[in-house]
Amino acid sequence: MATIEIVYTFEDQNGGKFIYPILIDKKTGCLISEGQWIQPGWTTLENCQCTVCPLSRERYPNCPIAVNIDGLVEYFKDFYSTDKMRITVTTEERTYFKEAPAQKGLASILGVIMATSGCPIMDFLRPMAKYHLPFSTSEETIIRSTSMYLLAQYFVSKKGGKPDMSLDKLNRAYGDVQLINEGMCARIATVAKKKDATGNAVIILHALSQLLGMAIEDKLDSLESLFEEIQL
Repeated sequence: MATIEIVYTFEDQNGGKFIYPILIDKKTGCLISEGQWIQPGWTTLENCQCTVCPLSRERYPNCPIAVNIDGLVEYFKDFYSTDKMRITVTTEERTYFKEAPAQKGLASILGVIMATSGCPIMDFLRPMAKYHLPFSTSEETIIRSTSMYLLAQYFVSKKGGKPDMSLDKLNRAYGDVQLINEGMCARIATVAKKKDATGNAVIILHALSQLLGMAIEDKLDSLESLFEEIQL
């Protein structure tokens, strides 16, 4: 099976180093999880289950996102969101480096894990996660998200379907993502009560999803000027 490997390395100011490899199936864009025989109690589906979660407790005893971020939550529960980190992200094609607060690096790694973990609400982001851009700005996120969605609509049209060129469905999807982020913040708070690095990272993702929702509602007017002089 062909895979995509993304390796995050966090180095704190006390000399600690945390290496977190992510493996993604190149064909499906799904996270390849090693899994554990015994899942921590905070990952149970019923623990702060998201209001829009469509999963049943009988078939899914554990939240797929929580299971896959448990290692991050466990390691960073003793860090504050403002703790300075040296963060390196290594992929097959290139290496990224940034000195930033812990929450910035965590927001970046959580974004790709949450999109590929198998949560039905987050699944529409899976194709974008396959082309992960660490430390992306809000404008980069807006452009990447809408571009990927419109590419999906091209394939819908190619198969004879009706494409959503108004981005209405994308807007609704990001509304649900905001509810997932709220649920994950509440869930993480049950296990990382003393420090706030991981929870604040989810809050950053929440803010980005809100920003994207507003940009869609405004019909992406802020970007229209980029294409005014382009003729095809």
